[in-house]
Formats: sequence, structure tokens, C-alpha cells
Amino acid sequence: MPILTVKNLNFSYDSEKQILKDVSFSVEAGEYVALIGHNGSGKSTLAKVLMGLNKKYEGEITIFDIPLEEKKVDEIHKRLGIVFQNPDNQFVASTVREDIAFGLENRCVAREEMDAIIDQYVREVGMEKFLDSAPENLSGGQKQRVAIAGVLAMQPDLIILDEATSMLDPKGKGEILNLIHEMRKNNPKLTILSITHDVEEAYRADKVLVLNKGEMLLSGTPEEVFSHRDTLNRIHLGAPFFLQLKQALNDRGIKIPETVKNMQELEDYLCR
Repeated sequence: MPILTVKNLNFSYDSEKQILKDVSFSVEAGEYVALIGHNGSGKSTLAKVLMGLNKKYEGEITIFDIPLEEKKVDEIHKRLGIVFQNPDNQFVASTVREDIAFGLENRCVAREEMDAIIDQYVREVGMEKFLDSAPENLSGGQKQRVAIAGVLAMQPDLIILDEATSMLDPKGKGEILNLIHEMRKNNPKLTILSITHDVEEAYRADKVLVLNKGEMLLSGTPEEVFSHRDTLNRIHLGAPFFLQLKQALNDRGIKIPETVKNMQELEDYLCR
């Protein structure tokens, strides 16, 4: 059953230039969906529409079977978690503990229950040693882990990642992506929509959506979407490193079975 449904979405800032054009897609409960596109594809505009910030759209959007309209936004936000590109935009308190507690207070969680909830989710993201640290003293990856812990503590049904790894170095980005996949193992019902330009992240998703010039260009499993190499190269997205390496090996006569789906499996196959 879809937790998010978008049908024939159109959006324009000035009633002249269409930024989003007849966009339709759905996200099923428990799915990890990556929506990718280059700069100017309409990703940021779509994210703002789904968050209820860009309000004057045409088409149908339902989240949790609730129509996305101004009078329903607060009801939707009670079940929706958002992790932004810049984690500094999410911090409102002087320590990690106080920052996570702030969100729980807004949900009217009893004070005597907060510490257990905070401890649980900082452990999940590996930040239990930093509870009394000031957010500004953390690295970029650590800040994003805290932002994710704060969102998880709210126990949302859907998390939207809005370019959540784009400001991180490769090590920090890898850590956050591994964390997200570990979270899904612990909670198979967790639903994630990641709006990103990172094809490496998209390749690890359950489903990939490709937005180009405001239109939905491709959708399907990562294998299906990234098989359209010429199309993706034309819009400057390209293929994940794993697929490029696999193709290069095949071109040199080292035939890699189709059953090999990721770098770890490739390493294991080559080391036999």
C-alpha cells in the first residue's frame, strides 16, 4: 500500500515556466526510494512541495492517505521526518541531548520517558558518547547522525532525506549511507524517500526515480534504471562506480556474472 502518492503534479513559481511537469510516482510502505537528477532537474522544488512549503501546485498528492493541503500539513508532519542537506539548520539547542529532547517536547512526550528514548536512538546512530557535546563542535558526519537520531526519536512513518549527504566528504557520506541501511535492517517498516544527486546512493535503494527538466524520465529497480546508460550519460548522471568497474572488467574479458550486485560480492568473486 502506498504511503506517498503523487499524481500528475505540476508546479510553477511564476505561472509561466513549469518547474514540475505531470510528475507521478508512489512510495510503498517499507521502501527505500531514491529520486535522482542533476542540478535544475526540479528535485529541490519537488522536495519543498512534499514538505508543504511550495503550496500552489496542481495535481494530487496524498501522504498517509491524507491529501497534502494547507489545513492538513500539521497532521501530516506529525508522521513525517525530514533530514535536511545542512544539519545545522535542524539544531535548536546547546547540546545533543537537549536538541533531541526539544523535538520530543513538541510531541508532548512525558519527561520521565525522554531519557530512554534519547539513549536508544543515539545508540542506533553511534553518537552515545556525544550526548553532552555542543552540535557546533561535531564533524559534518556526526552532525548528520544527530539530525537522523532526532528524526528517528519522533518515530515517523516516512523519512524524507533532502540531499542529506551532499555536504559530507566521501568517508562521512559512506558512514551515513551505511547507517541508513543498518536502520532499515533494524526496522523493516521504515520508509525512506531520498532526494539526491548521488548515483552511488541510488544504486543501493529499492527503487530509483530519475527526474529531468521537471519530468519523470525513468523509474524502476536500480538494475533497470542504470541499464539506460546512454540516457543517463546524456543528462550527466552516469552510472555508479560498481557498474562502471564491472563493465570495464567485462570489456577486458573478465566476465562478471549478473548475480554479482555490489562491490563486496565483486571482491569475493575476484578473490576466489
